Amino acid sequence: MATIAYILLCHKDPQAIIDQARRLTAAGDCVSVHFDANGGAEAYGQIRAALDADPRVTFAARRHRCGWGEWSLVAATISAAQAALEAFPRATHFYMMSGDCIPIKSAEYAHEFLDRHDRDFIESFDFFDSDWIKTGIKEERLIYRHVLNERKHKRLFYLSIEWQRRLGLKRRLPEGLQIQIGSQWWCLRRQTLEAVMAFIAKRRDVVRFFARSWIPDETFFQTLVRHLVPGDEIESRTLTFLMFTDYGMPVTFYNDHYDLLLAQDFLFARKVSPEAQDLKARLGELYAAKGESFAISNEGRSLYAFLAGRGRIGHRFAPRFWENEASLGRDRELLIVICKKWHVAKRLTRRIARLTDLQVVDYVFHEEGAKLPDLGGIQSSLAKRARHRRSLMRMLYEYYDTSRMVICLDPGSLDLVQDFCSDRAVTTLLEIDCDFDDAYLAGHARRTGLASDQTPPDALARLLPTIRDALQMEADRIRDAGFANYHRLRQSATTDQNARALLRFLAVPEDVAQDLAQTEKLFDD
Repeated sequence: MATIAYILLCHKDPQAIIDQARRLTAAGDCVSVHFDANGGAEAYGQIRAALDADPRVTFAARRHRCGWGEWSLVAATISAAQAALEAFPRATHFYMMSGDCIPIKSAEYAHEFLDRHDRDFIESFDFFDSDWIKTGIKEERLIYRHVLNERKHKRLFYLSIEWQRRLGLKRRLPEGLQIQIGSQWWCLRRQTLEAVMAFIAKRRDVVRFFARSWIPDETFFQTLVRHLVPGDEIESRTLTFLMFTDYGMPVTFYNDHYDLLLAQDFLFARKVSPEAQDLKARLGELYAAKGESFAISNEGRSLYAFLAGRGRIGHRFAPRFWENEASLGRDRELLIVICKKWHVAKRLTRRIARLTDLQVVDYVFHEEGAKLPDLGGIQSSLAKRARHRRSLMRMLYEYYDTSRMVICLDPGSLDLVQDFCSDRAVTTLLEIDCDFDDAYLAGHARRTGLASDQTPPDALARLLPTIRDALQMEADRIRDAGFANYHRLRQSATTDQNARALLRFLAVPEDVAQDLAQTEKLFDD
C-alpha cells in the first residue's frame, strides 16, 4: 500500500503545523518540514521541540527565506524533498502541501486512490501555447533575468524588464526542454522525484536558468517531470482542491464548507481559514477514520462561480458596446425571444418558421452546434460570434436575403440584449415566462455543472432555492431594464393573452398569432 511523505512548506502558526504533522503521521505517513527562515527562531524552535522525537518527521537541512514569486520557494521545496527521500526510504509518494492545506478525505481513501492510479499528479501545460496565465507578464517570466521581487519593488521590477528588452538581453531557453506551467501543488511517485533530483544535480544550467526566472514554482518541477516521465504516466492536475476569485486571490474555506469539500475529487484543500476551527476538527477526525465512502459530485468550482456571480451587474470582462461593429442597419428588424428553457423557445420558433416567412436561427450565441451557414469563419466558435456579434448578424441578414430575423437569447445574457437594443435597427423582444419546478431546477443544476448525479439529495435541496432566486434575478433584470418593444408570453396566461403578445411581437395576422399561442405542449418539460 502507498506510503506518503508530505513535503510541508510553512511560514507561520507553529501550533497548527504541529497539529497537522501529528494528524498525518498518526495515519502511518511521513512529513518533511520546511519552516520559512522569515518565520523566526522561536516559532521554529517550538516546532522542533514538539516533533523532533517523531521518527516519521524530518526537517529540511537548510531553511530558506522565501519570497512569493522567487526561486527561494523552489529551493525550499528541493531541500525538504531531499530530506524526505533520505529519511523515508519506504515512502512511495511525495505530496507537496502548505500549512494552509487540510485533508478532505480519509488517509485510507488517499492510500487506496494512489494505489489505483500509478502515475504522477502535477499540472503541466505548455507554457507558450496554453492560456494558464490569465493576467500579467507571460514570456517575460522566462526570457529576462529577474533579481527583484515584483511585490516589493514594482517600479524597478518592470523597469528592469524594459531595459533588458531595449538592450536585447533576451535569454535562450534551456536546451532540450519544453517549458511547462501549472500549480505548485503536486504528488509525485518516488522514482519520479529521484529522477528529478538526479537531473538537478546533472543540469546546473537548468537550475541557474530557473533561479533567475519569475514565479519558478509554477514552471520548474512541471517542466522537469514532463521532460523525464512518459506522458501517459502523468495526470495533469493537482490533487489539492483550490480555487481563485476573478481577482486572482485564493478562495478561503470556512466551517460551512465541510460537505462541499468532501464531494470534490481531491485529497486535500487549501486555503482553510484560521478561524474555521470546527472544519479543521471535523476533517482531522475524518482523516483517521476507517471505512468511509465518499459521493464525488465535483461541482465545487462551478458552484463557486455561480454563487460568486449572483448580484453582479453585467460581466467584468464583457466586450464594450462602443467597441463593437457598426449597426445592423436601420431598415432591419431583429426579433429576440428570451427564454431560460431553450427547448420551449425552440418549439415556438419552429412554429414561427412554419407559419410565417421569418428566418429563425435560435440560440446562435449560446449553442456551439447551432445550425449556421459558412460565413468565412466568423461563425466557427461561440467566442467569435459574441466578439463580432453585429458583423455576424449583418452577414446572416445578407445570406438569407431578409430584413426580419428571429434569434433566441438566454435571459442571463443581458449584455447581448442591451447591445442589440442600442442598435439603429429595430429590436423587438418577447420574454417567455416559464414555471420552474424542483425537477427542472435539479436538472438545470446538473446540466450546468452545479451538481451531478452523485450530489446528495439534501445538498441538492439546499441548492435549489438559490438557483430559483438566481433565475428570478435574471428575469427581473430583463424587465427592470425598461426596454422598448418588450412583450411577454407567460405559462400562466390564457391562450388569448399570449396570442395578443405574439401579435404585437411578430406583427402577424390574428389567426396566425392565435395558432402560435396554441402550439402543442409549448411549455412542457
